[in-house]
Amino acid sequence: MSPRRLVLWRHGETDYNAAGRMQGHLDSALTPVGWNQARFAVPALARFSPDLVIASDLSRATDTATVLTEAIGVPLRVDKRLRETHLGEWQGLTGDEVDAAYPGERDKWRVDATWAPPGGESRVDVAERATEVVTDLEQSAADEGETVFLASHGGLIIALTARLMGLPVPAWPALGGIANCHWVELAKRDGNWRLYAYNAGITG
Repeated sequence: MSPRRLVLWRHGETDYNAAGRMQGHLDSALTPVGWNQARFAVPALARFSPDLVIASDLSRATDTATVLTEAIGVPLRVDKRLRETHLGEWQGLTGDEVDAAYPGERDKWRVDATWAPPGGESRVDVAERATEVVTDLEQSAADEGETVFLASHGGLIIALTARLMGLPVPAWPALGGIANCHWVELAKRDGNWRLYAYNAGITG
């Protein structure tokens, strides 16, 4: 049976998030706040009864996923195709530093999903590799279960959601950001993925 529900879960707060720096493929660490965000989300996420969790190989996503899998006893798989967008020359910089060195380019990046930072990936590129993970699940001979979690990153989650919903690429920037440890819920109905929750999470 291929999965009928996907929950795309963003990692908890990192030291780079707290400092306002762009991460991309840099392997930043969860802060104490980030670890607590993951722990606090467990009861809500456990209600989905996930059968499998697949995490990005970047430690902020893998560590977040491990909090859930160890708490509820479900398998964890790691897949580098779920990494965040490679931000090329922008990685490690603050937004202000990017704007000073590359005037106007963040504005292009925000409104055009086909545009990539220098040396990096576009959101379309990210969606392509992330969709491969979903396709592999759908085509697997093994029973992966009814509900699969993908523990990943904000940029990837937005791009994958847009792709699975079949949104026209020019409309992708209309999707808002995903907060730390928040999630997107998609379920398959009549052969198509449908959106049931976006940027859902626990506050407090």
